[in-house]
Amino acid sequence: MDKRRLLLRAVKAFHTVVWFTVEGCMLYVLIAGIRKRSDRRAGAAAAVVAAETLIFAGNGFHCPLTAVARDLGDETGSVTDIYLPHRLAKNLPAIHVPLIILALVLHGRNIAARKAVERNNAQPARVSG
Repeated sequence: MDKRRLLLRAVKAFHTVVWFTVEGCMLYVLIAGIRKRSDRRAGAAAAVVAAETLIFAGNGFHCPLTAVARDLGDETGSVTDIYLPHRLAKNLPAIHVPLIILALVLHGRNIAARKAVERNNAQPARVSG
């Protein structure tokens, strides 16, 4: 195997590891939201998802590794073609947008509920006469 093909495989393997990491974070954010656990751990996972989303959007809604793969000899520049099923890889943005919106709704609900409880607990007790 020549050096360029080996590097291309390494880029695709790296992309796969990053993808699984981001997906794991996305799953954690969703589960935490459903379980009403909007805490620092969920925030850290959300930051990973947000960073990946910003990088993707900042690169014109293309994976930044696409150009690297193309430079290494992949005709399509695809970094997902051998490690993710094609239909999944092709539809990742369409899958992620609703999941991100759902996560925002869930955690927004959780944070609003927590603030309402804190407001109610901060009210001075009324003395009945």
